[in-house]
Amino acid sequence: MATYLSKTFSSAGNQKTWTWSGWVKSTGGSSDSTIFSGGTGLGASGNRLVFQFLGGEAEKVMASSGNTSEFAFKTSASLRDKSAWYHFVLAMDTTQATDSNRFKMYINGSQVTNTAQLTYPAQDLQLGINNNQAQYIGLRTSSNDTAFNGYIANVHFIDGSAKVATDFGQTDSTTGIWKPKVYTGSYGTNGYKLEFKNSGALGTDTSGNSNTWTVNNAGTGAQVTDTPSNNFPIWSLADGRASGNNGGSNCTYTLGATKTNNGNNSFEYPMNRATVGLQKGKWYWEVKYEADLTPLSGIIGQAAINNVNQGSWIGGEWVNDKWCSVAGVNDNVYLYDNTSTSVTGAGCDAGDIAGWALDCDNYTLKYYKNGTLMHTDTTLNTAPDATNYAIPLYYPVVVGTYSGANNWSQAWINFGNPAFSISSSNSDANGLGSFEYAVPSGYYAICTKNLEAYG
Repeated sequence: MATYLSKTFSSAGNQKTWTWSGWVKSTGGSSDSTIFSGGTGLGASGNRLVFQFLGGEAEKVMASSGNTSEFAFKTSASLRDKSAWYHFVLAMDTTQATDSNRFKMYINGSQVTNTAQLTYPAQDLQLGINNNQAQYIGLRTSSNDTAFNGYIANVHFIDGSAKVATDFGQTDSTTGIWKPKVYTGSYGTNGYKLEFKNSGALGTDTSGNSNTWTVNNAGTGAQVTDTPSNNFPIWSLADGRASGNNGGSNCTYTLGATKTNNGNNSFEYPMNRATVGLQKGKWYWEVKYEADLTPLSGIIGQAAINNVNQGSWIGGEWVNDKWCSVAGVNDNVYLYDNTSTSVTGAGCDAGDIAGWALDCDNYTLKYYKNGTLMHTDTTLNTAPDATNYAIPLYYPVVVGTYSGANNWSQAWINFGNPAFSISSSNSDANGLGSFEYAVPSGYYAICTKNLEAYG
């Protein structure tokens, strides 16, 4: 089971009036994914509330009780961007005489007014949030299921007050992007603030109330540097799943979509692409292999993506001058034009870390194995995809296995936000990112702060 937080308050707080605020980056797939929940009842009176992504409905979000005829609020819009952080504010005040004032949801500062399902709670109804029953972050109460897959940051709970989004966030005057701000109000008796700053005690309440939560199943990667203020890429969940020639139909993603398991595929060459493409600047990232059969990693150009079907980016289509530098097969480094060069010791095995330094301005790609430079590729495609881009666009990738149906590979991606244990921490020149090996001079971690400056 994934990491989740739990708490049972010694006494119930205000169950009629409360506010929950948090930043969420969902990497869930087709299954429901619970953000937070409270209460254990399932009867006609509900006495439970669950807030979750609905994986089977194109990533809508829904807050509801154990009995949806009692309370249900489902968005009509879908939140499909798996690379983005979303800010949610849920404000409950069932003491209000007007039903539409009893529950309000805000997403990135805007109140949700269009719904696919809507039943406002009855006046003075008390649901399971803030009850002295089990409260979970990242898991559904009563059933202990639909665990959350993704990232949660900057959580506030206000006991006894219904707040608005601007109490917790604001629009950046330069970029127009919704961003966090310091909350300055009171929290009430059962209120809490979870910043997840202490890796050894992620459930620590910093509101001053000492309402600390218990952390369950916290393994490696439970705390990451990916935050709403500095967003790192993850695996694109649209990749590696599609059926078709040479597609990866059984890829699974875990640890916030930083780990992929390309297992038991009925096709060769399952591959995974990052959520960010690179057009200019100099960038560094690492890939660690947990288990493999002839693993590949490298980059792919936008031209390749535009000229073949998703899930079929390697194999026959790729060899038509469509793939960029790929390395790690035995002792060969495969180049853009599908030629290969033998580099002694270049092949990766389980436990090895491949490092990549991409220079988009000079069209070069350096390949490192465990910190040692193995090869510099100067054959990258300098021609743009004229249909959509004025200059070439490259995506960091891992290709699961080089050949053979039902081969498999497990790998972590690290753009500076490692979910695997590292023995040393090396940042770029801006102090951003955390890597096993030193970042080459002039290269940077791929994250929104660096992309704003150099990308």
